[in-house]
Amino acid sequence: MIEYIVSRRLIFIVILTAFAVACGPSNKNVVVEDFAEGRVVDLAITEKLTGNTEFLLFSMPKKTQFLDGYVQGVITDYKDNPIQGVVVRAVASGESSEEEGEARPSGFATSSFDPGVSDTNGFYRIRFSLPILSRKVDVRGRMLYNPGWEQERDNLGKAYEPQTKQSQFRLYYDRKNGRIIFSEGVRKTVVAAVTAKGVPKSVPLPGVKPPEEAKPAVDAEKEKTSGKGDDDLFKGFGFGQ
Repeated sequence: MIEYIVSRRLIFIVILTAFAVACGPSNKNVVVEDFAEGRVVDLAITEKLTGNTEFLLFSMPKKTQFLDGYVQGVITDYKDNPIQGVVVRAVASGESSEEEGEARPSGFATSSFDPGVSDTNGFYRIRFSLPILSRKVDVRGRMLYNPGWEQERDNLGKAYEPQTKQSQFRLYYDRKNGRIIFSEGVRKTVVAAVTAKGVPKSVPLPGVKPPEEAKPAVDAEKEKTSGKGDDDLFKGFGFGQ
């Protein structure tokens, strides 16, 4: 009887192993349709241990498929010069401010984002690992651009203040058809007013506050005597002559 149970257990393990190998993740054709337009790159499907599955006589390790990759972007100044050393973070919805940038606990099917720092060319890459649940990834959150710039300014006397402090994002991946989508909320764009040759700079342009008109100089003598009478009130009456 015991040998029969053991043999059945071995057969069941072999079947599960074969099924796992046949249905395991493949890095081929991870993305068939890229609607992220190059914002999400270097995608791969991996498996991670996320617990145990308990059966009647034994337990099996539980594995979850994850979508790994990078969110990339460029940091520049207002003159399009690349800026090095600017931190960019991605925070999934539901994570508290204390969890931002901290390592996530292992052994659970949780989303994780590593902060990115811009290099000498202004490029940054945020590494992520997102669980694939029901053959899909659908994560919403916030992009935080240089979140510590105020402390850096106070401590070092200078810092890069981002034009956009944060924005909403959504990363969606469909494992069935290999479709990846990344959208980031409304972005603010700054424009600079310019003038053509021969046009005086004093001409106000759209979006520019016109210079204040210079007030005419007040005659010093009139200002001195304005609202004041003569010192001798009886001068016109001939007194004292």
